[in-house]
Amino acid sequence: MKILVTGAKGQLGSDIVFELIGRGHTVIGVDKEEMDITDIHSVSCILHKEMPDAVIHCAAWTAVDAAEESENGKICRLVNKTGTENVAAVCREISAVMMYMSTDYVFDGSGEKPWNPNDKRAPLNVYGQTKYEGELAVEQLEKYFIVRTSWVYGIAGKNFVKTVLRLAASNKKLSFVCDQFGSPTYTRDLSTLLADMIVTDKYGIYHASNEGICSWYEFTLEILRQAGITGVEVAPITADEYNAPARRPQNSRLNKDKLAEMGFERLPHWQDALSRYLAETGEKS
Repeated sequence: MKILVTGAKGQLGSDIVFELIGRGHTVIGVDKEEMDITDIHSVSCILHKEMPDAVIHCAAWTAVDAAEESENGKICRLVNKTGTENVAAVCREISAVMMYMSTDYVFDGSGEKPWNPNDKRAPLNVYGQTKYEGELAVEQLEKYFIVRTSWVYGIAGKNFVKTVLRLAASNKKLSFVCDQFGSPTYTRDLSTLLADMIVTDKYGIYHASNEGICSWYEFTLEILRQAGITGVEVAPITADEYNAPARRPQNSRLNKDKLAEMGFERLPHWQDALSRYLAETGEKS
């Protein structure tokens, strides 16, 4: 199968490319240098030249807090909404399957019940709103996957695990939010699922993250424990105390029952995933 991956240099995109190549697919990995998704002519030129069977669209503006600033918000919408509309439009022209990576941030985070794929979307911040608008564009296609995930970390680029380890190396006291709950997701595990999914015709909206639930505070404690870091005091704080520019969902629990219902394997537990990630990066004690 010939598959084009956008955002191929990012955390998720790089792992998807690696996984697909390992399975013998013909893979075209593009980033903004090779294909500017905000330029319909650039998208059309590349996709018509390559004529992939499927496009896995990972490219996105993900600086959640920065997107709350007016000018950055315009760029965020240009990438996440307009860019996705462009990719979807050309996928329709060449009859390619489109897989769009989305986020728990399309929900308002109320309550404690896990969000179902077809639940009402009501984003709390600019980033979530633009990802929602991207979903609307993809939903106009006949052959599409929308895969929402949460709290992603991987080998490439910056992520929460790397931030915790960096801060712990130079600080004896840290504080992390204790009243927002979700599932950390290792890109290697997610990539395995996406590679399984893209070769099927089981189209629709899915939720995918590692199993288990924790708060950012609990995630931090487990990172330090598994990395063998001691002597660092971690204090739990509320989201209101943290006072980030962008509001985030308190409840990012995702209902992933549809995966098993459609014959896909659910991801391993987040603690197991973290252990493998830390071993891979040489940070595990």
